[in-house]
Amino acid sequence: MAPKQKTPKVSRNPDLIRGVGKYSRSKMYHKRGLWAIKAKNGGVFPRHDKKPVEPKPAEKPPKFYPADDVKKPFVNKRKPNPTKLKASITPGTVLIILAGRFKGKRVVFLKQLSSGLLLVTGPFKINGVPLRRVNQSYVIGTSTKVDISGVSVEKFDDKYFGKQAEKKKKKGEGEFFEAEKEEKNVLPQDKKDDQKAVDAPLIKCIEAVPDLKFYLAARFSLKAGMKPHELAF
Repeated sequence: MAPKQKTPKVSRNPDLIRGVGKYSRSKMYHKRGLWAIKAKNGGVFPRHDKKPVEPKPAEKPPKFYPADDVKKPFVNKRKPNPTKLKASITPGTVLIILAGRFKGKRVVFLKQLSSGLLLVTGPFKINGVPLRRVNQSYVIGTSTKVDISGVSVEKFDDKYFGKQAEKKKKKGEGEFFEAEKEEKNVLPQDKKDDQKAVDAPLIKCIEAVPDLKFYLAARFSLKAGMKPHELAF
């Protein structure tokens, strides 16, 4: 049986040249009989309402198990090891801060916190450095030591230095900037009392050693010709 021959599709509006039809737009309107369809429906083309979209069925569980080559994240079951403290840093050691706001200041090391950071103090009355945490990578341990046996630092941990979340209140533009100025440099009274409680016995021990107070108050710096790797701290 011979296959049926397909008749070529003939356009009602053949092109004279590419993009230009033989008949105009109005001519094709009559030629296609659109005027009759419009007249039959009261001068308006008929519109068909869209079929309501059916909700997608719930996803069926897969029929097969996942392939073996699919990468799965591994659960880290390792317990973090506490940061090892440098041999040159012991409780009471005077440290030199190398970076940050108090760069070049000398501070007294009190203890290592659970996060591995060092708890240090100036004391604040001597050189303006308050109780703060410092990474041991940014300090140099010196041979100078201070007796801190009378200083109690049990209450200080990483949570003590965490920021407390405050509720934000909607304010006008003027009130907002005034409140910002007032809130800056405001330290809670309990933290001021803790600073005094730590510094009081520490200052007594420092004043008992000649020139130690002036040593802590002086800022460390290098001069021309000084080689840091040859210095003995």
